Amino acid sequence: MDTAILQFINHQLVIPYLDVVMASLSSWAVWWPFFILAAGIGLFMGGFKARAMLVVIGLAVGVSDGLVCKNLKHIAARPRPHQVIAGIRTIDLEKATPRLLAMALPLRIRVSAPENPALKGNSFPSSHASNCFAIATVCFLFYRRWGWIAFLPAGLVAISRVYVGVHWPSDVLVGSLIGVVCGWISFSVSAFLWRRFGHRIVPAIHAAHPDLIES
Repeated sequence: MDTAILQFINHQLVIPYLDVVMASLSSWAVWWPFFILAAGIGLFMGGFKARAMLVVIGLAVGVSDGLVCKNLKHIAARPRPHQVIAGIRTIDLEKATPRLLAMALPLRIRVSAPENPALKGNSFPSSHASNCFAIATVCFLFYRRWGWIAFLPAGLVAISRVYVGVHWPSDVLVGSLIGVVCGWISFSVSAFLWRRFGHRIVPAIHAAHPDLIES
């Protein structure tokens, strides 16, 4: 099933302009300046809730990426699809500075040949999916009315990792679930600690905002 879904997404959904979109979504180097800009706006121009959300997002990504996914990758040592299956299209942007300019350049598209013997890999789980869903979960928990929208780009990023041939579908599925769990735990623990100990650390701020999600 994993291989069948991979081959369908990687082979059957091939559209030239979609190659560019998926390769761009899959490249952290393209999007990190926008994340930094958004974080800067939230930090310096946002209110208490926006700043608290940024702190919790940092915690959630740290847990999902640095603690959970990093260790699972080491334990599972699962090869990436292009390491074990012939004919997998791997798609990446050309090198450019800033990386955003690479979206206007021809893509680097290769067709894999299996490695023999297959090398140990770090395919499982997908850190991209985990981090994006951790961020989306925190956004949703802070802003229930509109925060769910963050799951849309998170889902596209997860699918892009399969489309460009660097992850199995189960990698992104498990990674997404890890992100949701880490996001929820990070929010719940942060909210509890703020309610329980916030008044001892910053009493004036806590008095004005006794709960993390209050505006």
